Amino acid sequence: MKKILFVCSGNTCRSPLAEAIAREVLPGRLDFEVEIASAGTSALAGSPASPHSIAVAERHGLDLSAHRSRMLTRDLVHEADLIVTMGVRHRETIGEIDPDSLESTFLLTNFSDHHDGDVPDPIGSDLAIYERTYLVIRECVESMASKLVQFDGWKKTGKRGN
Repeated sequence: MKKILFVCSGNTCRSPLAEAIAREVLPGRLDFEVEIASAGTSALAGSPASPHSIAVAERHGLDLSAHRSRMLTRDLVHEADLIVTMGVRHRETIGEIDPDSLESTFLLTNFSDHHDGDVPDPIGSDLAIYERTYLVIRECVESMASKLVQFDGWKKTGKRGN
């Protein structure tokens, strides 16, 4: 069992969408089991996903209604075999929490052949921007599914929980 943690800022828009998409896409594409979660570097614990994230997810057959945000913690970082961030700043925060975890921390767009850099934060934008964000995340997760089959960036077992 591998644990994948998606990280954004508030854990109400991008990382919940990535988590939901990964829960749909990854199990059927990998020859091993994965546990998928998300957290935010500046999350207010217990907040629901943003209304536009819920609406975009519903359009694509995903349900974010039960999602509740949570703050990124040292324990979550240590427990994850792979940490996937929405932006460079989120990756830097992982390094501040645990420098050793940077070897298993990647931008979501690192897995894409079509996108690079940060996944734009749609917070406060209209539904069309959320839809574009969803499509970027979807493409990246689909690409990630193909690349994880031969991926060598997992946290080394001996370093988990240090």
